[in-house]
Amino acid sequence: MNKFKTSSNTSQEIPMAALPDIIFMLLFFFMVTTVVRPNEILVKQQLPSATQLKKVEKKSLVANFNIGAPKNVHQYGTEPKIQCNDVFIATRQIPQQVEEARAKLSEPEKDKLTIALKIDEEVKMGIVSDVETQLKEVNALKIIYNSVKPR
Repeated sequence: MNKFKTSSNTSQEIPMAALPDIIFMLLFFFMVTTVVRPNEILVKQQLPSATQLKKVEKKSLVANFNIGAPKNVHQYGTEPKIQCNDVFIATRQIPQQVEEARAKLSEPEKDKLTIALKIDEEVKMGIVSDVETQLKEVNALKIIYNSVKPR
């Protein structure tokens, strides 16, 4: 019954020679088009100058708080505000922000969290002491004050 023999010389394999080229093209495309967006500073900042500065070694252990008058005076007024992660926060929300920053760290690094305060030199000390008090309540005792080198 099987008088007709069907023979097929076509190969069922998929050519893989161009696959690494395609993968590298996609990799380069995503590397070029990806943008790392830094936090937008919403407050005015004229940092004070200091003579003895020390650079932070591991920036992943730093949570930044910016304190100053808002840039958009019409919307936010002229009173100094606290900015954390692109939003203004009240002084009572600082413990929550510190806990969120600690939650992003691994267990051994949680005690090494450092709070960096970038404070405009025109800001009164009242808001700064309120921030320090809130930080003490959540045991965030490693605080650095950002400044610039004198010219």
